[in-house]
Amino acid sequence: MSVTREPVGPGQESVWDYPRPPRAEATRRHLLIRHRGATLAESDAPVRTLETSHPPSWYVAPADVDQTRLRPSARTSFCEWKGHAVYFDVVLDGEVLKEVAWSYPDPSPAFALLKGRLAFYAAPFELCSLDGEKVAPQPGGFYGGWITKDLAGPFKGIPGSRFW
Repeated sequence: MSVTREPVGPGQESVWDYPRPPRAEATRRHLLIRHRGATLAESDAPVRTLETSHPPSWYVAPADVDQTRLRPSARTSFCEWKGHAVYFDVVLDGEVLKEVAWSYPDPSPAFALLKGRLAFYAAPFELCSLDGEKVAPQPGGFYGGWITKDLAGPFKGIPGSRFW
């Protein structure tokens, strides 16, 4: 399938310029996740993963996450690049958001920056933001990327993108 890249505007980067195999990089962006008035995660040092056609997924150090809201899930998965992931539910005032966070307890050497950090899907929460901008979730519900105005797509997850 042929993909037509969106034009890259001023201050944007194209997800089509991201590497394959992917990589992880430390950032100094301000990440915030809030739900029902509670701050679940806040960090000025998140790590993002960059992979061709995907908006970045953002990983936060455990110290920057309200651990009292996390409950381990039985779900696991395997990424050919990062290794085995474990998942967490978020429990807040009786509401259970199932399997909305994940972590790589023992990632592959190329992704050592992710060890123990937590990533969150954006869709279930009232607010996920980067540098004060509310993010949009990566389409399709499977991937955990966060879309911001500084990204140009199209993004994997839209209909027809399965084999990108």
